[in-house]
Amino acid sequence: MSTDATALFLTSDEIADLADPDEYVDPVRAGYRERGHGAPAKPRTTLFNDAPAGMLTGYLAILPETGAMGGYTYAAGFEGRDAHFALPIFDADSGEPLALLDGASMNPLKTGAAGAVGLDALARADATDLAVIGSGTQARGQVRAAASVRDLERVEVFSPTQEHREAFAAEMNEALDATVAAVASSAAAVEGADVVVTATNASDPVFDGDVLEPGTHVTAMGQYHPAKHELDTTTIERATYVPDLRARVTQDAGSFIHAMEAGAVDEDDVHAELGEVLVGDAPGRASPEDITVFDSGGTAIETVAAGKMLYDRAREAGVGEEIPFAPASSAMD
Repeated sequence: MSTDATALFLTSDEIADLADPDEYVDPVRAGYRERGHGAPAKPRTTLFNDAPAGMLTGYLAILPETGAMGGYTYAAGFEGRDAHFALPIFDADSGEPLALLDGASMNPLKTGAAGAVGLDALARADATDLAVIGSGTQARGQVRAAASVRDLERVEVFSPTQEHREAFAAEMNEALDATVAAVASSAAAVEGADVVVTATNASDPVFDGDVLEPGTHVTAMGQYHPAKHELDTTTIERATYVPDLRARVTQDAGSFIHAMEAGAVDEDDVHAELGEVLVGDAPGRASPEDITVFDSGGTAIETVAAGKMLYDRAREAGVGEEIPFAPASSAMD
């Protein structure tokens, strides 16, 4: 009979001190490479509640080489109009629990790392000018991670509220070697950019795809709802389109769904999953003139990869609280 196990509980504050933003990138890249070799992963499942309004979301992945499996479960909205993220991590060999993470503080960092992995795989090697549309926590995570895979010289940020974009520029000027400037429109940010990152809650396109110059890479990470499309049909039609998971394209990749409904593309225009590009099963950028899109709607691949990295670091640092976890063989005896 199995003996009682324990798991390491890590608070959000403990997690925030365990790794810098750039240190998430390598484990997340390794996770997507595992996916490219066939590691199981499923897109999010979301259940909606009407009164009070809210949603319960979960997604899963097994990363055998990383040695971990698990995934986010989070509740958002409801009476508190807030969100709470729980991340259980299990050993991929034994199935035993390793950790339970309060996953809020890691969210923009693991998501930023996924964006950086996509950028590194698809953007031109000489990309130095980045445009970011959005100025919230997720935008910060994207830009800081992007700076770890490209030598950025200039970052231009647009969001509708002048105070927010100027605060973002001031903060990122302190954090990055690049010059960061707030601009008055999305068109001003996108024009001439080598890389465009969208990190918004917008339901409609946040820039005109005709403005994109040949060779531009776009990372779209603010969309995971079939009725929302940060990117317009022109951008999708012009681009080599790479999602994090192919299975979520027709489920919640709103920009691609909208472009399909417009008759501009179909499922055959999904170039490849990110993992397939990373392991060489599909080419990334074929030409310096290509426009590329990485549709980063969020998966458990980056979540589990980042969670395992944080667990390992916490063990080394002696951080966290051991909590009992009874196996079914004893709990149901």
